[in-house]
Amino acid sequence: MTRTVVVSGGGTGIGRAVCAAFAAEGARVIAVGRREDVLKRTAAELTERHEGTGGRVLALAADLALPEEADRVRDEVLALGGPVDVLVNSAGGNVLIGASDGAAEGTAGAAWHWTENFRSNVLSAVLLTEALQPVIASPGGRIVMISSIAAYRGSGAGSYAGAKAALHPYVYDLAASLGPRGVTVNAVAPGYIEQTGFFGTSGLPTDRHDLLVGQTHTGRAGVPEDIADTVHWLASPAASQVTAQIIQVNGGAERGR
Repeated sequence: MTRTVVVSGGGTGIGRAVCAAFAAEGARVIAVGRREDVLKRTAAELTERHEGTGGRVLALAADLALPEEADRVRDEVLALGGPVDVLVNSAGGNVLIGASDGAAEGTAGAAWHWTENFRSNVLSAVLLTEALQPVIASPGGRIVMISSIAAYRGSGAGSYAGAKAALHPYVYDLAASLGPRGVTVNAVAPGYIEQTGFFGTSGLPTDRHDLLVGQTHTGRAGVPEDIADTVHWLASPAASQVTAQIIQVNGGAERGR
């Protein structure tokens, strides 16, 4: 049976890799995000790449930090027919990356980056999940959040790490409430992942790259497919007894050296 999969932040990086993984199995994937042009390009490329499996990727632009937009996504997904088998909340990022000099200074700056990181990383996941929760397939539904190693180690300024850490108790509570319906809820916490906008698509400076790789036990940076494969496993029958877990995918970097 063809599964319906909703992936927020599906246009680039980890979210795109997740869309590709499910399209490869023949799923109908709805990629959600704010940049319609990016989403449409990704949808077209992945649908063409995986046409042999019957997998399709559809683009749906929305600002998921707004309740009415999350509800609209639910309505449009339902109009396509059937329940949602898998929800992957990959949207997010650190608003301090690329911010102008001085943007985070003082109390006004702190209010800005704490609020915006909360909107980008917490509200975008919570509101979409709450909107889709009634239509998640029961039993067999899967919900996966994308957290971060920063939730364990900090992020330098606190707000991004704090936002990602806020997802963890939400996972625990949601897993408890949805477990009787046969729905599992987990999170994946990546470490340093190359080929993503978060770390710069052109790559980090050599010294920063070497430092982050040096913190791993595997001796390499992660790639988006490392996360996508873990998400795909969590959404498989093989992981039906795995719920309320935060799966770290960081080459052991969280343990340090």
